[in-house]
Amino acid sequence: MRICIYGAGAMGIVLGAFLNKAGIPADLITRDKPRVDALNRSGARVVGGANFCVPVQAYTPGEMTGKYDVVILLTKQKGNAETARFLGGYLAADGALVCMQNGLPERVLAEQLGKDRIYGCVLSWGATAEGKAVSRLTSDLSAMRGILGAYGGGRRAEEIARILSAAMKISLTENLKEARFAKLAINASFSTLSALTGMTFGEIARRRKTSKLAAELMKEVFSVAKAAGCTALPVQGHDLLRLLDYRSAAGKLRTRLLLPIAMKKHKNLVSGMLVALEQGRRCEIDEISGAVVREGKRLGVPVPVQERAVALVHDIEN
Repeated sequence: MRICIYGAGAMGIVLGAFLNKAGIPADLITRDKPRVDALNRSGARVVGGANFCVPVQAYTPGEMTGKYDVVILLTKQKGNAETARFLGGYLAADGALVCMQNGLPERVLAEQLGKDRIYGCVLSWGATAEGKAVSRLTSDLSAMRGILGAYGGGRRAEEIARILSAAMKISLTENLKEARFAKLAINASFSTLSALTGMTFGEIARRRKTSKLAAELMKEVFSVAKAAGCTALPVQGHDLLRLLDYRSAAGKLRTRLLLPIAMKKHKNLVSGMLVALEQGRRCEIDEISGAVVREGKRLGVPVPVQERAVALVHDIEN
């Protein structure tokens, strides 16, 4: 079976390193030619929660050849339609595209490749780049988990789960939408606030004003998710709707007290959007909080705090 990770950034390097270490060859694909050279020369190195280096094969998109049985997508979402059209030429007839992006990305991919070829995997861990071939795992090893589900009628979820389980603990879901909204609730609150404040997730959860904002942003995602038909938002064995969807002052206080506990394993994590802003690049706010705003408009659910957050991040970009 031929496997590639399309998008060998910080997360892609970690995933590729764990898979190759476990004896599952996975090519790493990136447009960054110096990164390709560094990976081929010195291997993929993981530091932080794990510390090892493993030889890998890396290529630019122009160097790709043949067909892949599984393509794992870890690029930024901008240009997803074009990316899917490109990858269609390298995907085997019965090949699977496994999307590990944040937000709600599967719809656009399915329009290009067909629903039955698309799978979504919602990740609960993070990483940051520390060099062309070095990534720091910013979550505890125990937090290396993923929830995998078929977007349409695909029947390869169990097979893909066996592959990915070499790198992380994988849970299968028959309701990918709920898993997506559960992760979006965290991204559209903590990742967005990290981009706006420069804080880690742990700092946001501990401080009174930012934890209050996180709860308000999260509650708007809950409202959109329920309007979309979600009855539960599962994260690591817990239902965010039951825990954090408050309707009273007491529930609001409980939510703010629970947030530091919920973020304990991710307390050192910073948003990839913050990293992009610090590097002078535009970030994925339109694919994170912007996805909540678009779904809210489509379903008739007001999300004024999310709208303001998107506008503020664009102010920073501009």
